[in-house]
Amino acid sequence: MKRNKGGAKRRQETIQVWSHERARAAIPYIAAVVRSLREHWLDATAKHETARRLSDHPGRPDRAALIAHADALRDASKAEDRFEEARAELEKLDIYCLDPSGGLALIPFMHDNLLAWYVFDLFGTDPIRFWRFHSDPLETRRPLTQLLENAASEAGWRKA
Repeated sequence: MKRNKGGAKRRQETIQVWSHERARAAIPYIAAVVRSLREHWLDATAKHETARRLSDHPGRPDRAALIAHADALRDASKAEDRFEEARAELEKLDIYCLDPSGGLALIPFMHDNLLAWYVFDLFGTDPIRFWRFHSDPLETRRPLTQLLENAASEAGWRKA
């Protein structure tokens, strides 16, 4: 008996994983896209807030208020479109936005045959300073130095 009769098939997605060296080399490009993503997010949020304030204004709106509200909604929609374009550009690389306003993104890699993520922080002194396993809570930040030291010691152990 088929349990998924007429239902959608489970879709398995494959993502490219990054090496630490490749992620480091891509920092300038990733930073530019994440910065753009953040700017468009903030712009869309501001335009939506403007539209909300205009619509919440007491009394019946006059022609100028109606035009200003429509303009704010149109500008917000354009900013959202630019945000989606920047997000799609990141996702083509299998990099995912974690927090657009905070400038955080996740870059996938494999550690001990498990999916893990480099945490890219646009505002950090070192943009790739932390990592987390996929199964960790989103706020988990493990120091990258420990991961790199362990990898270096394991590589030295295998060579000996």
